[in-house]
Amino acid sequence: MGDADSEKIVEVLMINSSSGRGGWENDETVQEAAVREAIEEAGVRGDLMDLVGYYHFKSKTHQDELNPEGVCRAAMFALFVKEELESWPEQSTRNRTWLTIEEATGRCRHAWMSEALVEGFAKWHAEKMIGAG
Repeated sequence: MGDADSEKIVEVLMINSSSGRGGWENDETVQEAAVREAIEEAGVRGDLMDLVGYYHFKSKTHQDELNPEGVCRAAMFALFVKEELESWPEQSTRNRTWLTIEEATGRCRHAWMSEALVEGFAKWHAEKMIGAG
């Protein structure tokens, strides 16, 4: 049995990247896309919480005449995971690992991802805990 402190530890689910590109379809909202991507890429279902923030990054795969620098915008949401699927669409190309925010930050390949965890998610979670207390 865990003590009261261990129950307050927040973990985030990290997945390795693949050659696939996430995004939302024309017929769905960004929230619907986030839920779909969580199932497809990480094999998890749950309750979509608040928007944590928007983060900009550059992607060579998105470079074209209209966007020569390949600037992209990622919407980051918190998802309260209620179910981990035993099989999911991208499981052959992805691994998932539960980590503390500090551990996850150390494994981020890009600065915007670390910023999303530390400045976005951790700050959002702290505000939620204050509001719940």
